[in-house]
Amino acid sequence: MAEALASHLDFQLLARRIHRIVAEWLRLCSVYLGIVVIVTVSMGMALPGLRSQALQVHEALLAALAPSSLSGGQDTAGDGGEPTAVVLAIPNAPASNATAYLSPPRVAPKPAPKPAPQTASASRNQMDALKSYISRKYKVANDATGVLVATAFKVGDEHDLDPLLLLAVMAIESRYNPFAESPVGAQGLMQVMTSVHQEKFEKFGDNAALDPVANIRVGSTILRDCIQRRGSVNAGLSCYVGATGPNDGGYSGKVQAERRRLALASGIALARE
Repeated sequence: MAEALASHLDFQLLARRIHRIVAEWLRLCSVYLGIVVIVTVSMGMALPGLRSQALQVHEALLAALAPSSLSGGQDTAGDGGEPTAVVLAIPNAPASNATAYLSPPRVAPKPAPKPAPQTASASRNQMDALKSYISRKYKVANDATGVLVATAFKVGDEHDLDPLLLLAVMAIESRYNPFAESPVGAQGLMQVMTSVHQEKFEKFGDNAALDPVANIRVGSTILRDCIQRRGSVNAGLSCYVGATGPNDGGYSGKVQAERRRLALASGIALARE
């Protein structure tokens, strides 16, 4: 009788032990299954955003690395100073008397109007990425960077200038320091020669050259006039820095390189020139 009771107790202990092992195993399985479900759902939610960002960066890379002859159709010089293409218009030879009355005279088609430069457009995420890049690289407060970026896009749209070009000029000229001043008297974000362009600042009040918004507006006006006078962005940049000949000391190349870095960092496609 005692042996039967002892066997019964041993069986109960074994059953309880097996029950605990099975319960622990089920608990671990449910935990791991929950982790797998959470990871799967998170990946499903994150992949579309990552894919969209990858596509934006890919488009920006293609736009930044595209040859200049395919980006604007203008006969501007490249970085090496060589023209990309020259098109010659050859007049038609005069028709002979035998064929002149058989067909109507040829009329040269009117040239298509030259399209205006297109400014870049950006989404909210791209604007945030652009502000974050400038703030980190140049140690500028994020709120102040937001004002500079918003002003560059607004003024660029008004003057048909790429806002990334304006931001690149600020980076090279002053590293986004609105109170910068050169030994020759150039002041502000875009290092405008106040003594030469004082009349452009008059409507903005006293010490307007050190006001970020006023400096961007005046500097962009000067840059736009330089580009229109010289006929291309690179030549306009040379004019802006005061170079009278083709050699601007590498200034236009530095600005264009920074412009491409801004485009890649933000995923904003470069505007066509």
